[in-house]
Amino acid sequence: MHGLMMETPLLISSLMRFADANYPNREIVSVTVDNPDQRYTYREAFARTRKLANALNRLGIKAGDRVGTLAWNDHRHFELYYALSGSGIVCHTINPRLYPEQVAYIVNHAEDRYLFVDPLVMPLVEALAKGFKGVEGIVVMTDEAHMPASKLPNVICYETLIADESDEFDWPEFDERTASTLCYTSGTTGNPKGVLYSHRSVVLHAYAGCLPDVLAFSGHDCVLMVVPMFHVNGWGIPYAAAMVGAKIVMPGPKMADGETLHALIEKETVTVASGVPTIWLELLSYLEKNGKAIDSVSRVSVGGAACPRSIIEDFDKKHGVTVHQGWGMTETSPLGTVFKIKPDMGELSQEECYELQAKQGCGVFGIEMRITDDNNQPLPWDGVAFGTLKVRGPWVASNYFRLEDAGSPLDKDGWFDTGDVATIDPNGVMQITDRTKDVIKSGGEWISSIDLENAAVDHPDVAEAAVIGRYHPKWTERPLLIVVTKDGQEIAKDEMLAWFDGRVATWWKPNDVAFVDELPHTATGKINKLALREQFAEYQFPDA
Repeated sequence: MHGLMMETPLLISSLMRFADANYPNREIVSVTVDNPDQRYTYREAFARTRKLANALNRLGIKAGDRVGTLAWNDHRHFELYYALSGSGIVCHTINPRLYPEQVAYIVNHAEDRYLFVDPLVMPLVEALAKGFKGVEGIVVMTDEAHMPASKLPNVICYETLIADESDEFDWPEFDERTASTLCYTSGTTGNPKGVLYSHRSVVLHAYAGCLPDVLAFSGHDCVLMVVPMFHVNGWGIPYAAAMVGAKIVMPGPKMADGETLHALIEKETVTVASGVPTIWLELLSYLEKNGKAIDSVSRVSVGGAACPRSIIEDFDKKHGVTVHQGWGMTETSPLGTVFKIKPDMGELSQEECYELQAKQGCGVFGIEMRITDDNNQPLPWDGVAFGTLKVRGPWVASNYFRLEDAGSPLDKDGWFDTGDVATIDPNGVMQITDRTKDVIKSGGEWISSIDLENAAVDHPDVAEAAVIGRYHPKWTERPLLIVVTKDGQEIAKDEMLAWFDGRVATWWKPNDVAFVDELPHTATGKINKLALREQFAEYQFPDA
């Protein structure tokens, strides 16, 4: 027997209609090349979105086609999020920081028909255009006064494209399982793989993000969206914010500039912000050097990489801001876990709270987790056992776009292998101890490179640190610590190694330290361990 309920499809256009009707006067503020203080209301935003939808139709772009974006966080990118998906077109966000050959591969593999490009990204597009196989036109996201010179054919100005279009558009209704958005992984080996989201998965993910123990967005919030919109649907923030009517502030190409972020926080009275750890290190450094405060901010969401405890403590002690660390990946849309204190945890000291915040947090409803051993047998949630982290849920990928013939990435029970090694305690708090490919196996025991890196970064003179396993004749592998110091500070090797005393198990301590001027990073800002292993391929420990 079925229930007698309407089966209204969960569509991204429904978020748009709801925000337009219920929060018409809430603002969207952004920094663009042509306007450092662009602002308008939800009502104005969605009127322009309907004009854009009509323009897309005039260009002959049909439902199911892919349209790529190479752009930063601003109002035009926001309009594209809704106009493309709302029309049944797949919004394909591309990271312009990827290696050029990866960008070309992604555009061709997705079979993008058009590209919408920020003016600052046009040099990259100019260099790659001859290799684009199916791209029919380039739309530059600016006005006529700021259009860059280009010899490419069919280069269109965004504002001219939509200028004469009607702001009336009937959003089509279709199956909620219809593809909505596409984002490619940025792995360090092999070609990027496309994760194809559905309208259903996006809307359910937005619901989850707004829960009080997740991102806790409300109509009273002003959200500074520093996480790039080309990173996994901007962590779902453009959808969750519209769902509750939160004010949105987007820093455009200035997302890594501490001064700009502080100015936006002060001017717009930002209450919550989201971004990767490196962004918050930049902001905290700017605040410290200039004696600035961020009084309006109550909480910061951190993801994309493990958050050093120093960031957690600095935000709390110096600015009264609570850090909510989370875990996710492109294949999980990305919400998987988020830090939260549960009422049955009892009274926690400040030290215990910091320790908890440094972990990846508790599961979000909609995501099931398990950890398994090498035989795919479930391991206990006792905070001691650790193994391969697997997940499943309505916003977890079941396969990769146009790679379906390569076989399913799911195991026989329908679980997705995240490639992470984790432990889960009896309260359901999950902690990533490593990537499967990065874990250090010393004498048959596993050592967490992430824990060692976080401990190293807590040193007051360390700017960045990485740990990789290198061959050792006695132990097979031992950890090598690679350090970038702050402002050219000098740290003796013995001092650096002694820093780990009392912070990690004695046998985990790195055997040696290498000081370098900089660490290699992936296009998403993560430390590139593959490049480090190649760089130190011939390294030998002194005691070996």
